[in-house]
Amino acid sequence: MKNWLMTRLTHPVLNALTAAAITLCLNIPFFEQAYNLVHPDKSHTWLFLLSMPWVSFFVLFSILMVAEVVWLAFPVAILFILLASSAQYFISSYRIIVDRTMVANMANTTAAESFALVTPQMIGYFILTAVIPIIVLFVARRLTRQSTLQRISYALITLLISCAGTYLISNSFYKDYASLFRNNRELITYLSPSNSIAAALSWYKHERTANLPLIRFGEDAHQAAAHLGGKPTLTILIVGETTRAQDVGLGGYQRQTTPLLAKDDVVYYPNTLSCGTSTAVSVPCMFSGMGHDHYNDKLANHREGLLDIVQRAGINVLWRENDGGCKGACSRVPTEEMTSQNLSGMCIDGECYDHVLFHHLQGYIDKQTGNTLIVLHTIGSHGPTYNHRYPDAFKYYTPTCDTNEVQHCSTEQLVNTYDNTIRYMDAMVDQGIQLLQANSQRFTTSLVYLSDHGESLGEDGVYLHGLPYMIAPIQQKHVPLLIWLSEDYQQRYAIDKKCMIDQAKLMQTSQDNLFPTVLGLFGVQTREYQPQLDLLTHCRGRQ
Repeated sequence: MKNWLMTRLTHPVLNALTAAAITLCLNIPFFEQAYNLVHPDKSHTWLFLLSMPWVSFFVLFSILMVAEVVWLAFPVAILFILLASSAQYFISSYRIIVDRTMVANMANTTAAESFALVTPQMIGYFILTAVIPIIVLFVARRLTRQSTLQRISYALITLLISCAGTYLISNSFYKDYASLFRNNRELITYLSPSNSIAAALSWYKHERTANLPLIRFGEDAHQAAAHLGGKPTLTILIVGETTRAQDVGLGGYQRQTTPLLAKDDVVYYPNTLSCGTSTAVSVPCMFSGMGHDHYNDKLANHREGLLDIVQRAGINVLWRENDGGCKGACSRVPTEEMTSQNLSGMCIDGECYDHVLFHHLQGYIDKQTGNTLIVLHTIGSHGPTYNHRYPDAFKYYTPTCDTNEVQHCSTEQLVNTYDNTIRYMDAMVDQGIQLLQANSQRFTTSLVYLSDHGESLGEDGVYLHGLPYMIAPIQQKHVPLLIWLSEDYQQRYAIDKKCMIDQAKLMQTSQDNLFPTVLGLFGVQTREYQPQLDLLTHCRGRQ
């Protein structure tokens, strides 16, 4: 039996079987998507669709045979199998897109968030589609014996055959391929393992710009005289995480998931869009001052942003972190990492409830004598372990989805669990308002809440977030934004609250409004300030 296998299991045969297995077994989402886009209804379109696996096969086979010449075919095959297997699992389970942003999310995520994605189903899937095939391939290659001359000869012959096959197919269907991929650029992100490799290379090139010299921004920043006399200003900016506007009671949701904020006399902006669909994009974007249409993540990596300008104007800044990092937005201001404190009753297994952000915060406030901005970066409603985002006391809606395999929960369970996270967010933001009210004798106070992006809860089979902005569903882009101003702030700076409420109902707002609004709250004057985007501009001086 062994001799029989040795005569038939040549390296070209093993590489052909590997290429075929990756193409046909680990690219199912790609072919499903291609079928939906092509809509084959005649012989030509059917032939075009059937040509796709052959192109994939020929390309993979060629790469493996070239690698065979330098004894790297087996390591390359392992890499391809692992990448294709993992990509197919996450695409199929959560409908994610494998691109640079997703790689950035992986690189910037915490260990706790990563382990939250590990499920028995995922482990079983990887054993079946990656571990077992790799073991079989290893054993098979141990049974093959070929001389260097044979290996090189086979490589050249099969490479010529693969190139000829690829040329014939591409030449026959050039117009079809050009039209399909030009009009559906996201389709290529479904093709494994090229999607993971291209995304990783793109991320690497992007990260190289992080070490470029820092570009200063808003160097002329200073505070207006009206904000320098009298009581200092204290503002809390709460950056939400994965909170979608669709489930917020303030916006007319069928459930009142924000009962405390409904009593806090806040101004809610129901028509707010995010800059991106992931923290790695939205957070640096909203603090960059570039706006969604002109946002350049490479530039944002090495240019000052909102907090640099505010700090330069003489305002005390503190960033408190509970979500695995500020993505560069707080790189040059005082920062406190709350999860590292591992506070009993607030933190479990490397993750903390968002109330930890208020731990000893009063002590910090007591030491401040000038205008102060405190930024609280929450873990909010980050999935898939939504049930870990709130204490048992906030389990208002049942039954809940008490697993990280959210795709197996019913819609009722999943929505209930997510809505419980909104109830907890409501209590957390309300606590921030109560804290500001308790310090109203010493400070003129205000609060802003803005989530970084939204979330998909199974609508159209899509879960979590991070899809490319152009094709992402509205649930991932529609986010809550609210402002609370103390009566002292309204009177001191002549803010017409009714004007704000009326405008909020009609305005199309976005994360672009955060940068100028925060500058406006502190009276920071700089040529980078855009008054037309400041949410308070048209309601100042109207009392």
